[in-house]
Amino acid sequence: MKPRAAAFPLEGYVLLYLLAYLPNVIVTKLVTSQPHAGLGRPLTGLETLPASLIINMVLTWAFIWLSGWHRDANKVSLGPVRLPFPTFYTFLSGLGTSLVLFTVPLSFTIPNVSIPFIQLVMRGDILIIAPLVDVMFGRRVRWWSWTALAMVLFALVITLSDRGGLKLPPIAILTVVLYTLGYFLRLFVMTKISKSGDPASVRRYFVEEKMIALPMSVVILGVISASGIGGQSGELAWGFIGVWSDPVLLDLFWIGATLTVISVLAIIILLDPRENAYCVPLERAASLVAGIGGSVLLAWFWGLKMPRDAELIGAGVLVGAIVLLSLAPRLSAHRQARSETA
Repeated sequence: MKPRAAAFPLEGYVLLYLLAYLPNVIVTKLVTSQPHAGLGRPLTGLETLPASLIINMVLTWAFIWLSGWHRDANKVSLGPVRLPFPTFYTFLSGLGTSLVLFTVPLSFTIPNVSIPFIQLVMRGDILIIAPLVDVMFGRRVRWWSWTALAMVLFALVITLSDRGGLKLPPIAILTVVLYTLGYFLRLFVMTKISKSGDPASVRRYFVEEKMIALPMSVVILGVISASGIGGQSGELAWGFIGVWSDPVLLDLFWIGATLTVISVLAIIILLDPRENAYCVPLERAASLVAGIGGSVLLAWFWGLKMPRDAELIGAGVLVGAIVLLSLAPRLSAHRQARSETA
């Protein structure tokens, strides 16, 4: 499908996405790695995630209302009031997105697992799924998308080889599995109903998906926490109740606010009409570069552990993939235009 001309280039949204993701990574890691004044230890993911996700939910719903995006959503009548309501497919996507919403910040908080490593594992899975979804729907995957995919997988292999394999704790394995399942559902629905390039379709999809995904992510987090996986179930009460009177709430508000910005930019990138094998590497590589960049800044200014050399090399490969995806389509279009006028 030929992309429509846009007033703001897709790569510009990718850059804004990266800039929003960077402070999110830094604040999340600081909150979960530095001792909490009241508890005498760093907070865990299950203590920080409930508040940050609830804040994200409130801010996202406020954005939907104030921006007017709710006007493009499917509606149902409730007495004299018409309210946004998802279709079957956006409900399904909302379930998938709820898995993504809490697994991404949770991945930043897993003890003894570096941010660059867990992100490479999670992003590698999604980059395998992206072209498979394109093939399922008969969408053409261009050579630069395949090349960028191979580059990102190469970065994943470098990092895995350096660490001698996965060797992840149970909570990290569960995080990766749920994240991959959630993204597959999301890409499947996006490709089926919304990758048309119509701005109204983007707004409609965002509203219908988020009204399901945000509350569901909090519910899923509670279920997993109560199950005791990872031995962290006792932290649930503080994460849902005690946090609201704690000074750390200001940091969690920042995390929730940046998550809101990230979610808006992500939907614009992923619903671009070009193939998933083009859009997904752009969005996933930008988030990974933000994760690694955040880790470097944390090491420089806060004394946390510096990313391994292989992780930095992997980040360099991903930057190359982003450059390729930015330049190759333009060079190809320029070459085609010259041949048509010759």
